[in-house]
Amino acid sequence: MKDEREKWARIRIIMIGSVFALLFLNVVGRSFYLQILQHEILEKKADKQHQHKVDLTPARGSILDRNGTTLAESIHMDSCYAEPRRIKDVAGTAAVLAPILGIPKGELVTKLSVNKSFIWVDRWLAPEVATRVKNMKLPGIGFAPESKRFYPNMEIAAHVVGFTGRDPNGLEGIELKYDGTILGNTGYMITERDALGRNIAIMNTVIKDSSPGKSVILTLDKTIQFIAEKELAKAVTESNAKAGMALVMESDTGKVLAMANYPTFNPNAYSRYSLAQLRNHVVTDSFEPGSTFKVFTIAAAIDSDTVKPSDVYNCENGVYQIAGRTIHDDHPHSRLTVSEIIKYSSNIGSAKIGFKMGGEELSSYLRNFGFGGRTGIDLPGEAVGTLKKHLSGIDLATSAFGQGISLSAIQLTTALSAIANGGNLMKPYLVEQIINDNGTVAQTFAPQIVRRVISPDTALKITKMMETVTGEGGTGTKAAMDGFRVAGKTGTAQKVDPVTHTYSSKRIGSFVGFVPADKPKLTITVIIDEPQGVKYGGIVAAPAFRAIAQNSLAYLKIQPNQPITAAVKPANTKAPATPEEDSLSDEESQDASLEGEVMPNFRGMSMRRVLQVMEKRGINIRLLGSGRAAEQSPPPGQKIRGDGKVWIKFAPSA
Repeated sequence: MKDEREKWARIRIIMIGSVFALLFLNVVGRSFYLQILQHEILEKKADKQHQHKVDLTPARGSILDRNGTTLAESIHMDSCYAEPRRIKDVAGTAAVLAPILGIPKGELVTKLSVNKSFIWVDRWLAPEVATRVKNMKLPGIGFAPESKRFYPNMEIAAHVVGFTGRDPNGLEGIELKYDGTILGNTGYMITERDALGRNIAIMNTVIKDSSPGKSVILTLDKTIQFIAEKELAKAVTESNAKAGMALVMESDTGKVLAMANYPTFNPNAYSRYSLAQLRNHVVTDSFEPGSTFKVFTIAAAIDSDTVKPSDVYNCENGVYQIAGRTIHDDHPHSRLTVSEIIKYSSNIGSAKIGFKMGGEELSSYLRNFGFGGRTGIDLPGEAVGTLKKHLSGIDLATSAFGQGISLSAIQLTTALSAIANGGNLMKPYLVEQIINDNGTVAQTFAPQIVRRVISPDTALKITKMMETVTGEGGTGTKAAMDGFRVAGKTGTAQKVDPVTHTYSSKRIGSFVGFVPADKPKLTITVIIDEPQGVKYGGIVAAPAFRAIAQNSLAYLKIQPNQPITAAVKPANTKAPATPEEDSLSDEESQDASLEGEVMPNFRGMSMRRVLQVMEKRGINIRLLGSGRAAEQSPPPGQKIRGDGKVWIKFAPSA
């Protein structure tokens, strides 16, 4: 009996021991699972429960022109934050901060009275403002470094570069198209929470600073861009027009050297402008080209052996009836050769060539030139334009001379470059290189041939015809340049009323061409929207074309290769002034807007510091040279006058 009891006692001990052993193993296993396998996950959950992350504005890479001139950059500035729960004297703190930050005291009291551990008080402070607040050592007031996007050249290339929001994500232009490339990594600060999840205080250090994104080097040339913008503004103003566009492209490569819109805007203060002013109309808008389109119709006809330059057409003395419609020529002629149809810009002659070629074949050529499709330019919002798939009857006639179809300025310039370079349609582009934040090249973009459109022989024949446009008796004599052969074409198109969908009395005057005609380097387009008074492209747009071409060729050191003639005003062979060297009187209208401001003391400051002060004060000052500020006009403390003499000169440090 005793043995039996001992036996069951041992069994019970073994059973109890086994249970405890299993429980122990379970605890060990659970501990291993939680502390080893789930360590990182649980640690993150704990951090999330006990810490609150405050994102800081990420830095963006720079945008530069092809010569390395900065068009957009991120500058580091201090942003002021508050820890309301640590502020005992809200009214007193608000009273001290209000005059320094320029924020109403009542607004600050409301901000500082919230039951939170963290709020932004004011972001991106000017250095001197941040220093004043820091020196006060106010309880509950702190600072965090953030990045602010700045555009040192203000209006220059604004529509190409674009701008960013406060995020700062790209909203337009290159800033938007390459946003994922340019945008850097977000930095952050950490706030602590108690066991109940309430915010306690800020760990007064930046846990992770933001890192910059990649920089972008454009094909754009700041000096040529400046020339294009200046001459376009002059043309629009002198013709009392609504707006204008200008484009300069390398004929052989498709590189865009300048892309201008007028009116323009300052991307540092883009919110002050209308949506229409912010649009890059060169890319996003389509319009009827008018007579500039005739060169493509005739190029197609010659390349397809439909006509020869010497063929003669009856141009009906300026009036031609077809399908119940009447086609007019502004300058009546009886009989014209194909070459003269371009020279005198005959609608009737172009329509008859279109009929002879046929709608299907003409449409095919025009689509090969890129009309009716996107060019692929690396900017957002490109317009497609319209080109009917099947051309016949009156549609065939009007399309042949540029009516009833639509295209964008970038399409027109790209197509014309195909004639200039011997027949190859190039893909236009604006970004040449992408650079890592350590300065190494991440990606390089090269010229791309889309397809061959016409033969070199056809391109040469069309070029010679286009040269007659700027010669004696042509419609574009105001585009002629001394010392250079100029191939061009004028255009004057009616605008369609968006409400009635009928043609209105409003016009678009344009001139397109390339120089030098014998060895094309630059393809240039100038479009003037709704000029008043005289509306012909040869009058309102051709002079701007000439000025842009003349100054750009001089800047590029391309020497004249033709004899000097008395018929054309001698060209200035001296390179044009750069934006920095240009007479300051050209900026008088800008300086007038600063009139009454007191000039700060910039001497000894770096360019970055100067830009920060300018940004905070909302003033635009011409910056010359590089290094540290050595001279300035007017002197510190004097009021700025609208006399065109507001500048800062920088010099290398000794």
